Amino acid sequence: MNGIVGKKGRPLFTMATRTLVAVANRYKVPLTIFLLIYLDLLNCQQYAIPFKSPSDCTDEEFFDISSLSCVRCGPNQRRSTTGLSCICKTGYQTLTSDKASITCQKCPADRPAVTKDGFGCIGCPTRVNDEGKCQCPASNVLVERDVNGNLFDVARCEMCNENSPSLSVPNISGDRCERCQASFVNTSCVCSSPNVLAGGLCLPPSSLSTNVNPSVNYAQLKISFQSAWFFKNLYSSSAACLVFSNLTACQALGNMCVMNMHSISGVSTDACGLFNTIFRSRAAFSSTQDISYWRVNLPWLYYGDEPGLASRVLQNDPVPIKFSFRGRNKNTDIKLLAAVYNIGGEFLRWEKVGGDNLQLCPETTAKRAAAFTFGTAYQESCDLSIAELLGSHPEPLFYDVFMDLGGGDNRKLLSLPTLVYNQQYNGRFINQESMKNWYLSRRMFAVDTLSGREKSISSLPKVIRVASSVKIRFQLVPRTQEGQVYPPLMTVTYTDVAITDINTQTVSTTFAVEYEMDQNEARIKTDTALGVLGGLALMYSLLKTVSWKRRIASPLIDVETMLKFLLFYAGDLANVFFAVTVGTGLYWLIFYKAQQFVSVLLPLPAQEEQFVTYIGCAFALKAVQFLHKLILQVSIDVFFIDWERPRSKTSRTVQAAGELNRDPSSVSIWRTYFVANEWNELQTIRKISPTFQTMAVLFFFEVLGFSNLALRDPMPALQRSPEAYTPSYSLMLRYGLAATLWLGIGLLQVIFFTVFYEHFVEDKIRQFVDLCSISNVSVLLLSHRCFGYYIHGRSVHGHADTNMEEMNNNLNREAESLCGQRGLLPNTEVQTFQVSLNNRLRLHYDRIREQIGRRNGRSRLIDANSANQFEQRARGYQTMNHFLGSIIDHAHHEMDYIVKDKLMFERIIGMEFLEPSEKSIFYNDEAHSFSDVLFYGNEATLLIFDTLFFCVVDLGSQSFVLAAVLTCVQQMIFRLIRNTLGRKNLVSKTLVDERFLI
Repeated sequence: MNGIVGKKGRPLFTMATRTLVAVANRYKVPLTIFLLIYLDLLNCQQYAIPFKSPSDCTDEEFFDISSLSCVRCGPNQRRSTTGLSCICKTGYQTLTSDKASITCQKCPADRPAVTKDGFGCIGCPTRVNDEGKCQCPASNVLVERDVNGNLFDVARCEMCNENSPSLSVPNISGDRCERCQASFVNTSCVCSSPNVLAGGLCLPPSSLSTNVNPSVNYAQLKISFQSAWFFKNLYSSSAACLVFSNLTACQALGNMCVMNMHSISGVSTDACGLFNTIFRSRAAFSSTQDISYWRVNLPWLYYGDEPGLASRVLQNDPVPIKFSFRGRNKNTDIKLLAAVYNIGGEFLRWEKVGGDNLQLCPETTAKRAAAFTFGTAYQESCDLSIAELLGSHPEPLFYDVFMDLGGGDNRKLLSLPTLVYNQQYNGRFINQESMKNWYLSRRMFAVDTLSGREKSISSLPKVIRVASSVKIRFQLVPRTQEGQVYPPLMTVTYTDVAITDINTQTVSTTFAVEYEMDQNEARIKTDTALGVLGGLALMYSLLKTVSWKRRIASPLIDVETMLKFLLFYAGDLANVFFAVTVGTGLYWLIFYKAQQFVSVLLPLPAQEEQFVTYIGCAFALKAVQFLHKLILQVSIDVFFIDWERPRSKTSRTVQAAGELNRDPSSVSIWRTYFVANEWNELQTIRKISPTFQTMAVLFFFEVLGFSNLALRDPMPALQRSPEAYTPSYSLMLRYGLAATLWLGIGLLQVIFFTVFYEHFVEDKIRQFVDLCSISNVSVLLLSHRCFGYYIHGRSVHGHADTNMEEMNNNLNREAESLCGQRGLLPNTEVQTFQVSLNNRLRLHYDRIREQIGRRNGRSRLIDANSANQFEQRARGYQTMNHFLGSIIDHAHHEMDYIVKDKLMFERIIGMEFLEPSEKSIFYNDEAHSFSDVLFYGNEATLLIFDTLFFCVVDLGSQSFVLAAVLTCVQQMIFRLIRNTLGRKNLVSKTLVDERFLI
């Protein structure tokens, strides 16, 4: 194809190309690179256009919607009011117009005016107005053409006949006569004195005082001023409603009362005062729809001001609809309809509540629809721009909201009572008080940008009102099994916004749907359970205190006794709070999520505060118990009794090279160090794996979606669509779910550890007892002053300091029953005991420890040589070892002991009935209860503490991940504290050098 042709018949494209080549050759630029740069610039610029808007065009230009640019108007033309076309100047007629361009010509001097259509010139009988058209006097109409459409040379001004029987006046366009308004029709269309002309109506002088109060009160801002809309329409609307029963005027008056927050004061001339005056004047007439508060021709704005009326309206008669979450009769749809009126009182339409009428926040259709699914706690909040509200709501729309009861051909609607928080009654905000003082109303609006316009209706508003909170509340009928509810209540709270800078100002708004039921019965049951179980816990704590007093051999009740009782009671009361709260949370989780016909509804967030308080009490008390147990464990008395004695003669052993060697006659301390190290490692072992516990709980919550079961809706689904609305979490469900899952996984671990792992893999507690027997070392643990545990580790072979061959032979003999049994008593296997010591034995034990302490003290003060200190400790260890060994061997008759079984009841209540006055008592203990001084024996306390810690962090942060991480950190910290302090206590009490503890 040929390019565009230029001069001399050369294509312009060819000419341009040759020019580019010449430039490239002249400046030695490679042609390829130059063309690439040039083409790239063309590609970048060919789609770019300058930005223009209609406001950028001058008076001689119009905005061309095709080219999106400003185009100059033709001769004798100017820009139209829209700015999107050109029109002829004043005094010029339009000759041609093809919608793309016009031609204008000046009118001759004998016909200076332009006709109304702009296509002709005509003479005027009176004067020419500023627009270059003829202007007739009042009560006249302008006539420019005859009946055949022929243009007159001079226009005519024809007077309308205002007298009977014509009774006509010019219409609003001023081009024809029409019958005057009905209020004028008497003898003429003139509203003569003493009648009052207002709003296009001629009103009798005695109908209503013209001294009305067009002010709007903004109580939040503590200001009040005259509204331009009220000033223009309040008197005419109220008078037309009162005198002529004009339906639209009555609705408009009601709307102005609604814009004034339904407030009633001593002033009877404001909007609500005028409405109530007319309302009372209609008392003799019949009511509308058989509703006494709905007077004929008036809108229904109030329910009445009788005391206690609100409770009768809201809690007497259930709605004749049954809601069900599942099954063949499933019904979860809430159908709300609204009668919509404009500011002038005209009925616009019936509209389904939803979408953007009451829900101002921008959301998807699916999420907005979730608000009207029964049982789903819905709440959406956002910040709205004031500038956008002014653009989208130039005038308020008013809604009378009803609930659709269905019924087919006999379809019925139930009115929704409205509670306006901003409503005042003689200066009191009565709807912010108790229900008996509520004053229920009906009509509401979402945004009002009109009543706050002070100077004129077209001016910028001084204040706007926005429904910052719209809440619809459903209350379940008590003891219903069929899903019946009382009439829902719509609560509206408005915010007054003083306009300062519309481009930066915002206002917050919330739309919510809540569901509640009477929680008094559930609260009474919970408090009863706490009271009964708390009483039992009190008795059990007293029993523990008595047992503790017997075990420390102290008959006096002193301050320490009271403190101990409080510590015991804290732990038992924590268990009560924990059991009741977990049971309550599990109850709501099961019965709410699994019900078919609605019989229970979740407590509201405000109603959950007491439940959260109980959880806090449980956690605080359990923390006190945990710390108490921790302190006791790191302060117990521990001593390792070494039964090994020096051999009396030389023993000969075979060495690897066949040489003879003599064993030393002294006893090796390594066996005791080895047992001490094993005991040190046992201090923090548990029956569960904390890491597995945390990972398993997170797997269920975050991966499988168990957290969705705690949402405030009736759906038991684990997975949800991202597009679906996600309600808030119920703290009660979240706690019940979290506590149950944490406890469940923990209990499964304990069962697995106890039943399988300890039987088929390893049992570290029993292994420690075996180690003591092999090492020929016994362990005495005193958790109380005169009570503790004894592990009998005396070797049946007499010696444990031996070589590998002899050790192996000893074990084989024991396996083949060729030697005695390991028990403390002959021919018994029981090696573990609970010991109840008499006071004499304890006093002697304390004297030895006191002497050891004094020796160490002198060594530190006098002799700084560490070797001397170690020698003193060694002598002290030998003294204690010899004393305790002689006690076990019955060498001291005044401190002797007996061995017996504990009664079943003694085991259950944890208290010994016999007091060791003469002899100490060793109770057979095959359950290895010495683990009570370890983490191992307190797994229940640790598991409940971890559960409460996890739940409390989760309730505070609403994050299972954070709760799991902090729980792990907490476990590590307390394990470190237990290890560190337990190690120091082990060194202090056993006299084992810390350097030998690994």
